[in-house]
Amino acid sequence: MIEANGLTKVFGGRPAVDGVTFTVSKGEILGFLGPNGAGKTTTMRILTGFIPPTSGSARVAGFDVQDEPIEVKKRIGYLPEHPPLYREMLVRPFLQFVATIRGVPRREVKAKVDRAIERCGLSTVAGRLIGLLSKGFQQRVGLAQAILHDPEVLILDEPTIGLDPSQIREIRNLIKSFAGEHTVILSTHILAEVTMTCGRVLIINEGKIATDETLERLATRGETRRIALRLARTGDGVAEAIGAIPGVLSVRREDGRDGAFIVETDGARDVREEIAAKAVGQSWGLLEMRTLTLSLEDIFIRIIRGEAA
Repeated sequence: MIEANGLTKVFGGRPAVDGVTFTVSKGEILGFLGPNGAGKTTTMRILTGFIPPTSGSARVAGFDVQDEPIEVKKRIGYLPEHPPLYREMLVRPFLQFVATIRGVPRREVKAKVDRAIERCGLSTVAGRLIGLLSKGFQQRVGLAQAILHDPEVLILDEPTIGLDPSQIREIRNLIKSFAGEHTVILSTHILAEVTMTCGRVLIINEGKIATDETLERLATRGETRRIALRLARTGDGVAEAIGAIPGVLSVRREDGRDGAFIVETDGARDVREEIAAKAVGQSWGLLEMRTLTLSLEDIFIRIIRGEAA
């Protein structure tokens, strides 16, 4: 449904996007992550035809973004980080206007607008000025304008920004309901949104793809890499003795807990049995030993830093 091949965009001699290549299948929800300035928004603007690439190509629903921009735009719903709203208009007339310029047949405009208002929870404010709405409701209006023409592809840039926890849950459930019906690229700084919504994660850093994996596979990077250890007796040399075990990268004391350590491993082998044997042999008094799974945030930071996650 979406194909990006070697996308590059240069501003002032510096690449904001550098050879980005990926595909998104029909009905898939892709989490698009990266630090500020990584190239996320530039990539999405290229895919939507907002700006042209310096080199490379992109296709949406089989149409080339540069050669057939009108056909691409018919099939995309786009919610930028700052929704393009006419603040002096009422909500319903604004959505009717957007439906018209989107090419929705006149006889279908009312039904499409009604459906978008209902799905985005705008019924109570449909007759109000957009400029007088809260930021959360304005964000909902932005989402409504993106979906009202039933696009095959949705590109959402920070769709839950400015929403309260209840609204975030509602919008999250709405986005999840798009799976199968729409192909979605979801850009967000809220990593919990990715785990709750997406099936696949693409991380971009300094304009290049840092990783592209399913959420399940990405999560396995965090398995058995850290071990929480607690000992009854911790004399001198404990950390050094554990650190000497092959496969152990570092050992540090855990703040606020007596006898507690965090053992970092390379993940290539399970060192728990050797740690337990050493604890028994040295009479340290093994009270607790359990593996710690790296969170998506930990994995994300390691990938951005270029470390093995």
